[in-house]
Amino acid sequence: MPIRVRNVGHVVLKVRDIERSARFYRDVLGLKEVARGDFGRPMAFFSTGENHHDVAVMEMGPEAPAPPPEGTGLYHVALRIGTTLDELRAARAHLEAHGIAKMRIRDHVVSQSIYVDDPDGNMVELYVDADPSTWREKPEAVANSRPLSL
Repeated sequence: MPIRVRNVGHVVLKVRDIERSARFYRDVLGLKEVARGDFGRPMAFFSTGENHHDVAVMEMGPEAPAPPPEGTGLYHVALRIGTTLDELRAARAHLEAHGIAKMRIRDHVVSQSIYVDDPDGNMVELYVDADPSTWREKPEAVANSRPLSL
């Protein structure tokens, strides 16, 4: 019998500078910093308030190389911010107010998203969910991506 995964618990990202990343995840994305620790490398832990932590960052140092774009590894982390386009518009305005101009805005039919890079180039998707009946009634709707005008 296979393992039954119930949900994704958290993600840990490697970063060069823990303070710079903490400012992004805490001050720009609004996650609550809940703890710091050193596990051979300094780490900071962030929560949406629903879990003990949802995102953590591990400092690798200023000389840590970026993974090659054509290499394998994590493509992006998705953080749900709501269910309405107004919430997505507010997120875009907030990102712009924090000097983030490089955004990719997409309609995935089952969700609508803004993609941004964290200070180390880790891609973060901020998204709002569409009506769940969209994918429950037509699961193949998940495989869509087109530009979205906000």
